[in-house]
Amino acid sequence: MNYAQENIKPYGDNGKKTEQVAQMFDNIASVYDRLNHTLSLGIDRSWRRHAIAFLKPFQPQRILDIATGTGDFAILACRKLNPVEVIGTDISDGMMQVGKEKVEKEGLSGRVSFAHEDSTALSFNDESFDAVTVAFGIRNFDKLDKGLSEMYRVLKRGGHLVILELTVPDKFPMKQLFSIYSSVVIPAVGWLISKDKSAYTYLPNTIKAFPQGEVMQEVIGRAGFAEVSFKRLTFGICTLYTATK
Repeated sequence: MNYAQENIKPYGDNGKKTEQVAQMFDNIASVYDRLNHTLSLGIDRSWRRHAIAFLKPFQPQRILDIATGTGDFAILACRKLNPVEVIGTDISDGMMQVGKEKVEKEGLSGRVSFAHEDSTALSFNDESFDAVTVAFGIRNFDKLDKGLSEMYRVLKRGGHLVILELTVPDKFPMKQLFSIYSSVVIPAVGWLISKDKSAYTYLPNTIKAFPQGEVMQEVIGRAGFAEVSFKRLTFGICTLYTATK
């Protein structure tokens, strides 16, 4: 199935989406963390903690963090869940380089590693991981269904999927406030700090176009996952999706 956000590209119609997204994140890698925390008012940290809290009872020992970016979720998962290994994958080498520096600074180099991977064609063996996570990156996938089927493939039986994604609030007045914030504030602040106006126009557009709530729950279920549920966080600005293989 084709989803609306799959047709949205950062820099126009020419070129593949994956290449453009990689270029975009390479361009903003050095300021991404500062922008992320600024634009979310720091609330993104609490959203990650919600996801970690879901995984904690299952004590996953091998974790795959897809679209890891600068590794914030991978680092938090390593600290809080104490797994044997966390592998963060991404298509942006620039973002992962920032992540590697953070991991080294935290003294976690022996347990957190990074790999350049296409989310729709992962190189890992079937049933390799106890948990697969994606924090704020799944809406950038070139092929959502293929990405989810790959997550299902590499996850062990009984393993858990956790997805955090920004969403559009569905209730007044947050829906209206978010519309103004995403269309005016995010592009303006993003351009001011990163000097890449396209990136911070692209990102809000993908939030609006991405399947949300019950629709996304159904999409995850179609990939084969069971016990698919979702929880809206902070008035629906972010949604936590969880599922089991």
